[in-house]
Amino acid sequence: MASEWGKTTIGAAFSVNQPRPLKRGSVAPFIPMDALPQHARAVGRIEMREYTGSGMRFCNGDTLIARITPCLENGKTAYVSGLRDGEVGHGSTEYIVLSGRPGESDSLFGYYLARSPEFRRYAIGHMEGTSGRQRVPSSAIERFPITLPPLSVQRAIAHILGTLDDKIELNRRQNETLEAMARALFKAWFVDFEPVRAKMEGRWQRSQSLPGLPAHLYDLFPDRLVESELGEIPEGWEMRSLDSIANYLNGLALQKFPPESDEEFLPVIKIAQLRAGNTDGADRASARIKPEYVVTDGDVLFSWSGSLEVEVWNGGPGALNQHLFKVTSDTVPKWFYFFATRHYLPAFRAIAAGKATTMGHIQRKHLTDARVAVAPLKSMQEFDAVIAPLFEQFVRNSQQSRTLAQLRDTLLPKLISGGLRVINSDALLETVL
Repeated sequence: MASEWGKTTIGAAFSVNQPRPLKRGSVAPFIPMDALPQHARAVGRIEMREYTGSGMRFCNGDTLIARITPCLENGKTAYVSGLRDGEVGHGSTEYIVLSGRPGESDSLFGYYLARSPEFRRYAIGHMEGTSGRQRVPSSAIERFPITLPPLSVQRAIAHILGTLDDKIELNRRQNETLEAMARALFKAWFVDFEPVRAKMEGRWQRSQSLPGLPAHLYDLFPDRLVESELGEIPEGWEMRSLDSIANYLNGLALQKFPPESDEEFLPVIKIAQLRAGNTDGADRASARIKPEYVVTDGDVLFSWSGSLEVEVWNGGPGALNQHLFKVTSDTVPKWFYFFATRHYLPAFRAIAAGKATTMGHIQRKHLTDARVAVAPLKSMQEFDAVIAPLFEQFVRNSQQSRTLAQLRDTLLPKLISGGLRVINSDALLETVL
């Protein structure tokens, strides 16, 4: 029960910047600041770098907290895992490292404590230094007051929140695989024309299945390539421009469409929201804009200005801001125009980089110039039956992860503060997973 919890501080209950042995000049795992996530638990990547004697050191089970602006305000925090047993890693001097104390505090509970809104507000409120280079000192973190539950309750809370994060991470890894599979098929079939070449060279025979070449699709691929205005393509296929296979709807200048009230509005989806995958901190716009400018989960968005990105949006309803295209089609499947647009991203980014403006961009003529090979309707329908399930599972996983993240963020402050009692953590998880 919450009445059994004791008042203390982070510094008394946890170790802050605990010394970790690492020999100067040794090559060891390194976690850069840009690998710290804002809305996830796991780090984005671990590199191998020489330890120069400078930087914070850590082990599996430690929590890394970015202490400098704007990383602290953005919530860059990670729970270290993936190192070998007993291995010591290193990173930025701008990290604060939080570690559990055996028999007293649970390391994973400490991570979620550092992710709590109350801790975030406290840390931001205790930043020091000049504007633009402010940071929170570790001494301030040590003084952060907490009400610490018994170790068994800490572990139960960490189990609930950790299980949700585990599922989110599993979905992320599955999505990497699903997207890679669908992207590889698109490139092989519609860019490299591998099935046609395999038939021409005798590497693929009727009734034979090869990787990426199912037997039932054999007759749908031509057995020769013919010349087109853009090089060889499969016989019977045609080269189409991106803007002829899909509609690229540019967003609105949404400052001209203010929200009706504090209760009735749509969050504005700008480039920053597209990159983050959510509408945290977004501006607000009218909820009564035309339906075509409303973004919903599963929509394909393309930022044509600034940071050029193509993503499947799964961050909840929002309003489409200018500098973003919402891409739709009545002609080809969603996966096709998604990967076709992504295929041209390197070329589009090169065009934008060459613009003599502070914010590079592409123009609609570049969508017309970009061509992709399109198979006849019957073939596209059969191809869709193979690739669409991969793409649809990718979207479902993303949407489930968003729901789980919302649940985690709702439960976290209640569990950490004792506002929600943990009676049976497994029973609670069974109701949501």
